[in-house]
Amino acid sequence: MKSLWNDIKAQAFENDPLQLRVYTSRLLGREPGLVLHGGGNTSVKDAVKNIFGDIEEILFVKGSGHDLATIQAGGFAPVRLKALTRLATLERLSDTEMARLQRSAMTDPEAPDPSIEAMLHANIPYKYVDHTHADAVVTITNSQRGQALLQEIYQDRVLIVPYIKPGFKLAQKILEMTGDTKWEKIEGMILLHHGVFTFADDARTSYERMIRLVSMAEDYLQKQKTGEHVARAQAREDLLTLSMIRRYVSRAKGNAMIARLDHSPEACGFANLDNVKSIATRGPLTSDHLIRTKPVPVILGEDVQQDMTDYTRAYQAYFDKNTDGRRTCLDAAPRWGVWPRYGTIAWGRSVRETIIVSDIVRHTMQAIQQGEALGGWKFLSEKQMFDMEYWELQQAKLSQNDISPEQQGKIALVTGAGSGIGLACATMLHEQGAAVVGLDINPEINKMFNQEDLLGITCDITDDSAVKAAVESTVRRFGGLDILIPNAGIFTATQKIEDLDEETWNRSMEVNLSSNQRLLKTCIPYLRQGIDATIVFISSKNVPAPGPGAAAYSVAKAGQTQLARIAALELGCDGIRVNVVHPNAVYDTALWTPEILESRACHYGCTVEEYKTNNCLKTEISSKDVAALVCAMVGPAFAKTTGAQVPIDGGNERVI
Repeated sequence: MKSLWNDIKAQAFENDPLQLRVYTSRLLGREPGLVLHGGGNTSVKDAVKNIFGDIEEILFVKGSGHDLATIQAGGFAPVRLKALTRLATLERLSDTEMARLQRSAMTDPEAPDPSIEAMLHANIPYKYVDHTHADAVVTITNSQRGQALLQEIYQDRVLIVPYIKPGFKLAQKILEMTGDTKWEKIEGMILLHHGVFTFADDARTSYERMIRLVSMAEDYLQKQKTGEHVARAQAREDLLTLSMIRRYVSRAKGNAMIARLDHSPEACGFANLDNVKSIATRGPLTSDHLIRTKPVPVILGEDVQQDMTDYTRAYQAYFDKNTDGRRTCLDAAPRWGVWPRYGTIAWGRSVRETIIVSDIVRHTMQAIQQGEALGGWKFLSEKQMFDMEYWELQQAKLSQNDISPEQQGKIALVTGAGSGIGLACATMLHEQGAAVVGLDINPEINKMFNQEDLLGITCDITDDSAVKAAVESTVRRFGGLDILIPNAGIFTATQKIEDLDEETWNRSMEVNLSSNQRLLKTCIPYLRQGIDATIVFISSKNVPAPGPGAAAYSVAKAGQTQLARIAALELGCDGIRVNVVHPNAVYDTALWTPEILESRACHYGCTVEEYKTNNCLKTEISSKDVAALVCAMVGPAFAKTTGAQVPIDGGNERVI
């Protein structure tokens, strides 16, 4: 690992210790091999003048929830140093009380909560302190001969600390161990199964000590050729089973979960190892990962339902065995799984959560195999893992209201999502927490929807192979399908039946009706594995109240509605709801060009404005209005409704 220190950039902060702390913290955060997704913490001590003009020694320590890769000055919690050092001298202190007292010692009540390791930082007698969970170092500490190997690698350059759960007891232990330590003789501390601390009175030295100590561990692993033991294999694919697995995990969680499949050669190689069930279930890379990954993954085989049942039962037994009777059991759903021949799977309530878990798993898989090559992967005891997973600070969060968006964890597919009603539906579903894939014939959809949980795919819905590929991309990316909104359609030019040409008729039937039947056929197998699966067709007022000159459009939409009704009958036994909305007078859509609007108004002998508000409520209907109804219909309010046709037209006299 190389130092990223840049003298020119650092000089800009030489008179501002906190900004220099930000600079080197972000250097650490840029290295995934040092910290992952909020892991690690840093601090700086500085003398600050308070409101009374008195000088106070302040510890600026990374705030809880902040990421070293992106941290700013506001991400550091300012805590009175004297209060922290005195707290460590107490005989006993619960972590909850410690967190409360740390916060009460802050000089800015609006700053984030201090790191749980703030007390430890405070008692290290140097201005700058860096802490990471470096993969290479932790890999060595998690091997059977970890402590002996560390002594071989570092000699007297570091203090080796046995594993103790972060918090008051760890700070107290290190204070005890360093009572007679000549700090100038050591470059850092290595905490078994946890990570590395380095320190110095200048930012560069502390940072580069970290790089040097980690590089020594990397060099050792390279000399032992542990990288040669990282397996690789080619993946198979079974998207239907993937969606089934997601359903079982979601049921165990009690909420819809996103699934992220890693079918890389490294993930498949790990999943295919003969001893994977043994080595994957000995614990994670560091104890900090437990709140993300749980202690062990589920190992999937031929009977995934039974595998999930066994996992949840084992988790409940693990809780019952280790609880003190005052803990609240978390959900029994796994956060990652090993799927031989197919790779690994990460689960989370959001796409972002799955990315974090997946990244952690990728680093963990490599570390486990390297640890095995060093003599055997060995993590903490079951009780130690339980105590970390059920840390009182984590349990305290359970009492807080956790209000998730209504569609959190759901996966939705919307056709015709590039404009109008489809765009409004996709946007609103995404705002409500769903991962959304929008299909549209307009290539701009790829740029419009280009987020981790909002994907745009250029697709002509009359192209069966393109539709199949788009649906498979949805399942491959998010793990399944729960919500289908068939919206794409065309409004054909006004023509009386006797003047209707064959091309116009056939085009309307193909786009507005036949393509939807084929879309349903492709999606139904995945929807059967969905979470509260539901389909909402965007039809038209022309179904209950057709108008002259619109035969091609009205007949196709009537056929689409009949298709939806039959689908409701056929899919009800699978728990899939199928409903229809009949919008009217929605003019902010691609269907309604100024020419068509003028033509229809002329046909009815009124102005365009009169035509747009020609309903009982004398109001315009927008795409967002339709989207709001669609989102309600896929939600709990319509949980026991299927086969319904709901108008959204401001009250059309002919429909009424």
